[in-house]
Amino acid sequence: MNAPDSSRRDLVIEAGSSPSQYASEVWRYRSLLFILAWRDIRVRFKQTVIGAAWAVLRPLLTLIILTIVFSKIARLPSEGNAPYVLLVLSGLLPWQFFAAGLSDAASSVTDNEKIVSKIYFPRLVIPISALAVCAVDFAIALLIMVGIFAFYGLTPDWNLLALPVVLVFAVLAALGPGLLLAALNVKYRDFRYVVPFIVQMGIYVSPVAYSTSLIPEGWRTLYYLNPMAGLIDAFRWTVLGSNFTPWWPGIGLSLSVLVVLLVAGALYFRATERSFADNI
Repeated sequence: MNAPDSSRRDLVIEAGSSPSQYASEVWRYRSLLFILAWRDIRVRFKQTVIGAAWAVLRPLLTLIILTIVFSKIARLPSEGNAPYVLLVLSGLLPWQFFAAGLSDAASSVTDNEKIVSKIYFPRLVIPISALAVCAVDFAIALLIMVGIFAFYGLTPDWNLLALPVVLVFAVLAALGPGLLLAALNVKYRDFRYVVPFIVQMGIYVSPVAYSTSLIPEGWRTLYYLNPMAGLIDAFRWTVLGSNFTPWWPGIGLSLSVLVVLLVAGALYFRATERSFADNI
């Protein structure tokens, strides 16, 4: 019997242990991120009759329905001199970005099981690339807002300069719970049924088709524990300008919850990603 070769070495490839090392690895694999995002964009619009127009048609039809139901039937008020349709749109666009980003990020790892099980790369690349696709849809949907401003002869206020900052928080709002659900979905496939339920219920408890000014003062603190409440208020402030005055303590509370969800999602995703290839 041959003696074991003491000079043999096993090569184990894994992510760096510290957050800075892991972040540098994600940056090093940025080309893979772009490849996955471009692949998903092509797949989304491949073999469709109207192509990228779906990114406009879906929010436009939802906008029309919500405006009729809440403005004409429920007769809810708008904010200041802003048209009600603009109030709804300023809530609908960030909500649809969050809903699509959460759904795509939650299923992103299981949807890419073949590459996850065969090659090494920081798994965080996958949910981030899923959000990139949703960002493209969001950018196209902004054309609706441009059209409404032009139709009513409105010009945006200086508040619109804060839009890039708000969009960063929108990405983080979807990424935090998206990472948590993506990791849970690998181990427990039941969570693929949880995400549609969250999206379905979330639109009613978020100020998409109504203003947060209608929320009773005694319920405001509880209401703003929903991170989308503060995010929609911030987005609405950038769009409506002087017509809308948000409750800034509520926005601060929502952003705090957003940060907690982001940190919790990232830590859990990081702690479980080594087992993705085995469980997927």
